[in-house]
Amino acid sequence: MKRHLLWFLIITVLISCSSTPEPAPETVNEPFRSAWQAAGGMRVGPPLSEPRWVDDALVQYFATIKIVALDNGGAVAELLPTNWREQIPAAVVELAPAPQRVSLTVAKSATMVQPLQPIPITVQVPDYNGVVDVQLYDAKARLSAQGQTTIVDGVGEIVLPAGGALGPQWAIALINGRLAGARSQIVTLDAQTRLISGQSNIDSLYPRIRRLMAEARVSYELNGRLISGYRSPDNPLLWLRDHVYQGRGFRYFEHDVTSLLDAFRDAQLPDGSLPDVIDYPDRYVQAFRKEVESDIEFLYIQGVYEAWQMTGDDEWLRSHLPALRRAVDYITTNPLRWNAERGLVRRPYTIDMWDFTYGPTTISPDGKPAPRHWIEPDTIWGIFHGDNTGLAYALMLLARIEQRVGEQSRVERYFQLSDEIMQRLNDLAWNGRFFTHFVPEDPTFAPVGVDASNQISLSNAYALNRRVLSVGQAQAIVESYYARRDFNRAFAEWYSIDPPFPAGSFGMAGGKGEQPGEYVNGGIMPLVGGELARGAFTFGFEPYGLDILRRYASLLRLTNASYLWYYPDGRPGISGPDTIPTDGWGASAMLGALFEGLAGIVDEASRYDDAIISPRWPVEPAITRVEVVARYPASDGYVAYRWQRNDQSIQSMQLYVTGSGRTAYVRFLLPETAGEAITMTVAGQPVTPTIEYIRNSRYAGVALDRLNVMVTVSW
Repeated sequence: MKRHLLWFLIITVLISCSSTPEPAPETVNEPFRSAWQAAGGMRVGPPLSEPRWVDDALVQYFATIKIVALDNGGAVAELLPTNWREQIPAAVVELAPAPQRVSLTVAKSATMVQPLQPIPITVQVPDYNGVVDVQLYDAKARLSAQGQTTIVDGVGEIVLPAGGALGPQWAIALINGRLAGARSQIVTLDAQTRLISGQSNIDSLYPRIRRLMAEARVSYELNGRLISGYRSPDNPLLWLRDHVYQGRGFRYFEHDVTSLLDAFRDAQLPDGSLPDVIDYPDRYVQAFRKEVESDIEFLYIQGVYEAWQMTGDDEWLRSHLPALRRAVDYITTNPLRWNAERGLVRRPYTIDMWDFTYGPTTISPDGKPAPRHWIEPDTIWGIFHGDNTGLAYALMLLARIEQRVGEQSRVERYFQLSDEIMQRLNDLAWNGRFFTHFVPEDPTFAPVGVDASNQISLSNAYALNRRVLSVGQAQAIVESYYARRDFNRAFAEWYSIDPPFPAGSFGMAGGKGEQPGEYVNGGIMPLVGGELARGAFTFGFEPYGLDILRRYASLLRLTNASYLWYYPDGRPGISGPDTIPTDGWGASAMLGALFEGLAGIVDEASRYDDAIISPRWPVEPAITRVEVVARYPASDGYVAYRWQRNDQSIQSMQLYVTGSGRTAYVRFLLPETAGEAITMTVAGQPVTPTIEYIRNSRYAGVALDRLNVMVTVSW
């Protein structure tokens, strides 16, 4: 036992031990009386209850200590942790003890378990035949499972599901409502992300992507600290953009989700701006920013918020708050980045969020031909929609951050600015189908050789998942991509931009992107497909979302690789010698579509303390049973569920939900065969479901004020 928590007083019970024993309450008898007196007597206070069997020993609890009887007739007093009442089920301390003694055990091989795993518990009660109630409690002393077993000739067995908060799990046995025995660590619960649906193409996605993304992880020492992050698929450096977007995937397996963000915070300039790339001493690289970029600040806010979701660390979040405020002040006031007349973020004419501008190849400061990464006298300026949907989303997140650890006076200001930006952007750039790619500040300018009004660029797919669109806007964007799904033209409709710019519109010094169908100039990008799929699941296009996931799964299976971009004919895009076939950016977007879209687990707080769970498995009738665990290894946060569909005379779906959190909102996607007469129960008790309609889809929802329950919907 930990020295800083427990101290021991071993006492041999002999009548002659003390000539003047301190009077004890009537409920403190030997061997507990002597140990109580030695521990301080009335300074310890009276017992909280009578002795009871815990871990196969008689134990008596007091306010600050517990006294454990020993086999030799003595007793030991153990100091309890300050927060011990939060770790020990109340029933262990408060229930009256039963006359019987129950011993609870599991096989040694079953002592470490995963959520949903069945725990076979052996129940032994000498000289007893009858019923025993068995309850499991999690590491936060919350009831996680319970059941009843019949004891025959002193032995019985019960199987209960593992769940609740991670860590040591308690088991207690009750006979006639009295405590007959308890085991303080019957098993230890851990959790690892997994998904099992019985469909190999779906089930293979997570393990394949996890292995793939391991190749994109970079770690090195910077300023005396080890930093870790996920590199660009076509560049060995750690870019804020690439790392933040890959958080959609690495949240399920990465432990260090904060060190790189700390490094970017420390590299923030006095004006509030941030670099694109962090220092990399071994490569002789110092932090820098491509001048044409205007999305770095919102990405920093998004990255910090999402890392806090994974860790739940409020103090860490608070440490970033001054830098977050400076970042938003910079991007909304600096004339280089902010068009005060339009009240929107501005940038040079780039292809979507990329870092080179319209015009022929230029000359770099070292005298070599290069793309136009710099602001020059002839730079064309305007409004790009992705900078603004991203900032509007980041302002919503910053308002939540202020609500959590900051100043309440700033909350409404950030929410209001987010709304105002979207209203201005909609008025300026929404064309009824999607956001116009770029709106020049000079109304006389138009790109040569392309119908700019028909160009759909990749940040439309990102906008689907930024919570800034109306349902109608989101559905129009999905429909616009689906309308371009022409396999005679391209193997996927995941266009970086479509139609592309004519050859040479963006001079690349001979690099990829000068020609249509290359790189971000019309190349096919899995990151677009992943964001599109997640949006499709959210806005009523569930079959389309599943179709995208399956096509990506086939791509991985056939090639055992994933690239940042592909030619429309399916050839992988190789931008240069640093290109790797392990594109974590697109793979992460696909994982987001898998876990948040198809499996339907969305974190509404941090560490899954409050989650929305929308299992969309009826989209594939062949799937009848699914187990899902979504875990943040950066903390103890997770959600797990078992979904099952029963096609009997009374058709139904069941969802058993567990996790580390407190609450959840469950939404069942109803199959087309479900009629209007929908009934629902929670833990066997009837409830009235909320029916939601999204396009042609129908959901039945209910709010859960606790987890570890079975929810059933029938029709």
